[in-house]
Amino acid sequence: MKRFVLFFAVNILVVLSISLLTSLLGLRGYLTANGIDYQALMTFCMIWGMGGAFVSLLLSRWMAKMSMGIQLIDPERPRGEAEAFLVEKVRNLSRQAGLPALPEIGVYDSPEVNAFATGPSASRALVAVSSGLLRRMDDRAVEGVLGHELSHVANGDMVTMTLIQGVVNAFVMFFARVIAFAIDNAMRSRDDDRRGGLGYFGYAIVVNLLEFALMFLAMPVVAWFSRWREYRADAGSARLAGAPTMIHALESLRSAINLPAEPRGALSAFKIHDNRGNWLRLIATHPPIEERIAALQRGPQ
Repeated sequence: MKRFVLFFAVNILVVLSISLLTSLLGLRGYLTANGIDYQALMTFCMIWGMGGAFVSLLLSRWMAKMSMGIQLIDPERPRGEAEAFLVEKVRNLSRQAGLPALPEIGVYDSPEVNAFATGPSASRALVAVSSGLLRRMDDRAVEGVLGHELSHVANGDMVTMTLIQGVVNAFVMFFARVIAFAIDNAMRSRDDDRRGGLGYFGYAIVVNLLEFALMFLAMPVVAWFSRWREYRADAGSARLAGAPTMIHALESLRSAINLPAEPRGALSAFKIHDNRGNWLRLIATHPPIEERIAALQRGPQ
């Protein structure tokens, strides 16, 4: 969830900032004397919506390092056996996955059992693991986790999710402006005064509030694509490290989640949440562990 939340937070901040700036500067060429030019509005929203998503992607590595205190490992001079093991596994798995360059490898201090990959491209990726994962998982399970994360990189999942988020951004921006324009017109008609309505700044504020609300309403769509891509990454890890290794990694995670020593919320490696039968499953970025294990046991479909 951290990777998803970081990306989502930066994305929505960028979109809201762009919207506020363009409104304040009067860059609203889609508004004409006859109302909204919907083609111009959709073009405007696609440019700025996709732009917001890709700015978030370009900042993803930097944001992860700064917000999580990730310590990068020098692959040529690893310090200690744990770092040497990570470098060896990432290098071997990256070669098997056909990555064009070795991703940056990092460790961050946290009791949670977690790993993630991020970055703007396969040649500029970051793979990070928590200290809790290294303490609580054996080498075979860690290999399965790394295979999963490197499969995300090889599959281009960061770019795919960015494109999906960009389309969502565009529609959110589009409908926010259409609704705000309708509200403005309704207020003008009620006041029977063309000088009434939301006003210049009121329109900008309403658009931003609507974008914020609509973005959260769109989260289930983005989360569904995220869950689908997790199954693909599991399958990728099964090809790289072997299905038994990936299943062992998931079983190790399930054991960690069932340990009472730590809060359940902190134990979400690959950020899995036990939310079966819960409405929160709609916005969960990962499927339940049992379903992922079952998919691996069934094999390629």
